[in-house]
Amino acid sequence: MRLRRARVADAEAIERIRVRCWQTAYRNVFPPEELDAMVVDASRWRRWLAEDIEHGQTCFVAEDAKGVLGWVTTGPSGIPELGELHGLYVDPDSWGHGAGRALLARGEAELAATWGDAILWTLEDNPRTRRFYESAGWRVDGTTGSLAFFGVEAPVVRYAKRPSSSTSRS
Repeated sequence: MRLRRARVADAEAIERIRVRCWQTAYRNVFPPEELDAMVVDASRWRRWLAEDIEHGQTCFVAEDAKGVLGWVTTGPSGIPELGELHGLYVDPDSWGHGAGRALLARGEAELAATWGDAILWTLEDNPRTRRFYESAGWRVDGTTGSLAFFGVEAPVVRYAKRPSSSTSRS
């Protein structure tokens, strides 16, 4: 497995992974029929990656001989002193094989290089993901909110961490 900065050519794979993850991981939160109807539209990713990740954001992908396995995005949080891990998705067929850990480490290294502290948000009813982040030292900081999708207001929780800059960078 190799980590590298995402390119415009990765846009469709990135969006396909995002859609597959939503369809797999969020069936208990959002209406399954809405999840099943999601389409892969990579146009937003193509624009974003073509602009070389505007506003200090970065995107890295994990890949093997078969192609892109997952991706992580980092950047500013909207709170000046905090970076944010905006997204980390691994194709469900690759869950549990190390791509997520490698992407998280890469994202944390990117955050540590620019910000002292970082946050991320995840669905409150997302036990697998929450265990994943907690095992990597992320802690719930008490801030909550909601994510509105498909007519559902899903509760979200915020995690915080001071990422280590000693993580290897690619």
